[in-house]
Amino acid sequence: MAAQVISGKALAKKIREGIKQDVERIKQERGFTPGLAVILVGDDPASHTYVNNKEKSCIEVGMNSFVDRMPAETTMEELLAKVDEYNAREDVHGLLVQFPLPKHLDEKKVLARIAPEKDVDGLTVENAGALLSGLPGLVSCTPAGVIELIKESGEEISGKHAVVVGRSNLVGKPVSMLLLNENATVTMCHSRTQNLAEVCRTADILVAAIGKPEFITGDFIKEGAIVIDVGTSRVNGKLKGDVLFDEAAEKAAYITPVPGGVGPMTITMLLKNTLIAAERA
Repeated sequence: MAAQVISGKALAKKIREGIKQDVERIKQERGFTPGLAVILVGDDPASHTYVNNKEKSCIEVGMNSFVDRMPAETTMEELLAKVDEYNAREDVHGLLVQFPLPKHLDEKKVLARIAPEKDVDGLTVENAGALLSGLPGLVSCTPAGVIELIKESGEEISGKHAVVVGRSNLVGKPVSMLLLNENATVTMCHSRTQNLAEVCRTADILVAAIGKPEFITGDFIKEGAIVIDVGTSRVNGKLKGDVLFDEAAEKAAYITPVPGGVGPMTITMLLKNTLIAAERA
């Protein structure tokens, strides 16, 4: 069996076209433009690339983009004051602070300061708690993108056994909750899981999110499974996923590539969250 590749690029393009139409509708019907603010502190090259992509993506769908690039020596007080400023602005519906921050800044305190209704990264305790409780909130972008990619396969999630490898607050935990909400039976694996390959072979849906390049080999894959690769690691200048693609593709029915799979979906779901936040404003 040769797996069908689920293209995140193609799906992201389709979703963004819908977002663009909704942004225009809000402008016409409600007289304002959805706006996303991003605060970037320091000189991390990857962070600058991400923020530039977010800014470009906002403009493409007709949203307002506000980017604050602050120096690495920014104090905690200065950063929190900037967060407060955007929390109070009516023309800003989504707000995120780009992580990682310089070491002298406390990411947890910064996150706690963001207004939950503007937390388009879905990382505040309030939004994480809403997800756990089955209440409406803003869902973390990468996990939300994973669910969209699974649904793009056309396969039913309900009743399936999903195995999530990784238990991070950013991906593993929220994607497990989203799969539960879709009525999958979910097993969450991590560094202490025994017989990991054996557990993974029971998965109808396998989500790999551990940050270990090509760790998930063909031996981990059940025939006919859906394999979603969240991992991104640079190896000799090339981007590699957590899954050894060629081996996994021999067994899986559907698989996402790296790059071009989950990556394009993350910013797309950020735009969708900003739209949701604007609709609720």
